[in-house]
Amino acid sequence: MTTAYTSPWETEELTLLRDTATEFFTREGMPQLERWERQQHVDRDFWLRAGELGLLCPMVPESYGGPGGSFLHHLAITEAQGWTIDKGWGNSVHSGIVADYVLAYGSEEQKKTWLPKMVTGEVVSAIAMSEPSAGSDLKAIRTRAVRDGDSYVLDGSKTFITNGATADLVIVAAKTDPAAGARGISLLLVDATTPGFRRGRTLDKIGQHAADTAELFFDGVRVPATNLLGEEGSGFRMLMSQLPQERLFIGLTGIVGAEVALHHTVSYTKERHAFGAPLFSMQNTRFELAECATLTRVGRTFFDDCVLRHEKRELDAPTASMAKYWLTDVQCQVIDRCLQLHGGYGYMREYPIARMYADARAQRIYGGANEVMKELVARSL
Repeated sequence: MTTAYTSPWETEELTLLRDTATEFFTREGMPQLERWERQQHVDRDFWLRAGELGLLCPMVPESYGGPGGSFLHHLAITEAQGWTIDKGWGNSVHSGIVADYVLAYGSEEQKKTWLPKMVTGEVVSAIAMSEPSAGSDLKAIRTRAVRDGDSYVLDGSKTFITNGATADLVIVAAKTDPAAGARGISLLLVDATTPGFRRGRTLDKIGQHAADTAELFFDGVRVPATNLLGEEGSGFRMLMSQLPQERLFIGLTGIVGAEVALHHTVSYTKERHAFGAPLFSMQNTRFELAECATLTRVGRTFFDDCVLRHEKRELDAPTASMAKYWLTDVQCQVIDRCLQLHGGYGYMREYPIARMYADARAQRIYGGANEVMKELVARSL
């Protein structure tokens, strides 16, 4: 393999956490993958066991029952997941997105109500932005929340919601003032047991089969006004503020996916023989892997630079957009080239590269389609 590379933000503590997570995912998760894929969700017991090990919501302070860690701790856990159970488990949304919204914008009551149970896995969370007619264009959402006394009455639908089929708590983006455009969007914390909240089907995707991606419906759901996250009308601003971190998580999944694909393919080509010699001995194979290794290393160093910027609160939206689109493009390119080197076996789901190929494709769509990311970058030029 290539010369060992260590990220500049790596520490001994992060290495130990990653090792703990890797061991847990390998022991408790990998034997369950096929069953999770068939049932289209990860068992709640797995969430609870992860909570016991401190693998959920690492950025939550100890005062709310959390480990009191940082963004870097979540990256270490997510890397471990990428090398083992990949995208089937929606912890990045639960721990890296929803928990951070509650921490950043929640009232003291909201934090005390939800965060401790999110840390233990008793509560699984989701965020509902996308709609059948509004994906990357968040300003176009149609879900409405009308103030009625001490409540909001919520009506509308959402789709492509990670953890949607099992979530106990959903952050819902809705228009509280449709005439105000983006300034009329608010975020509401919706308890999934509230009357009028209904789950649709778990969506049948080409990949990420263990992830419970679902449709959600809100039919006159009465949400207490105290469940408003932040101020009314500030939802779009909050979403835009948090999206760089979300896109950085997606970029991490992208670069780890490329690294894992390269690792598997180097091993495969050294073991697989064709025309009387290992595939790795053939110049085309070696050149392809050399190019993939270079792309992956460049991607890793770019990602690490973004991490250091984010830790200093200097990661701007255009750079996060670059990371999201470019790293996921690299992921898909490297996996495709690695699959080709597996030949016919690369198309068989019993080989990891085949599942990685199907799982990776959505990376270029969610979190903002890559075409939208390029537009955001272009606007900054």
